[in-house]
Amino acid sequence: MDVSVLLEPTVDLKRLSEILDGLGHEGRRHTLRTWSPTVQARLFEAAKDYRPLKLDFLVPASVPPGHEVVHDGQNTLPAFRHFQKRFCKLTHDSVNVVGYNHHALQRFTGPGYFVASEGAGEHEGELAIDYTVVPATRPPGGPVVRANDGGIGALVYGGMVDYLRGISAHVSIGRAFKGKSMNAWFALVRKDIS
Repeated sequence: MDVSVLLEPTVDLKRLSEILDGLGHEGRRHTLRTWSPTVQARLFEAAKDYRPLKLDFLVPASVPPGHEVVHDGQNTLPAFRHFQKRFCKLTHDSVNVVGYNHHALQRFTGPGYFVASEGAGEHEGELAIDYTVVPATRPPGGPVVRANDGGIGALVYGGMVDYLRGISAHVSIGRAFKGKSMNAWFALVRKDIS
């Protein structure tokens, strides 16, 4: 879906959310893949305080510990724009959500492990994907855990925290921060849980 009609003169997040919620996973994923860097940047700004997120957005309460929940992604990089963030709870409490990135260059950059938490202060209502902290144990089925502060992985993930804002029941928009905001945005769509 071309969302440009929902961006002028202002972003109509309510209508966009309704449309996205009415689509299935493939329709939502296709829509995200049409979003240009400019669209993603505008959506990130518009989504501030729109739909506050809790950790159960990443891994719904109905999903048992150790089961991955995949969020398909589209970033604003010039190449290798498609990826997945894979999340899971390691225990029954939802404050323990971890994950990693799955993409074509993972063999070179590493999995980019992270720990997710609910944002605070200026990021209240957002989710923080913190690459400066990695899980102590490997999630079931995940690659070997390695820190993000060495090799090529340090260039990609070192010192980075992504912040997610909610758009719809399955879709979020994020921006990367390394001490300050970067010109790097991404959109995620959570796969349906069966």
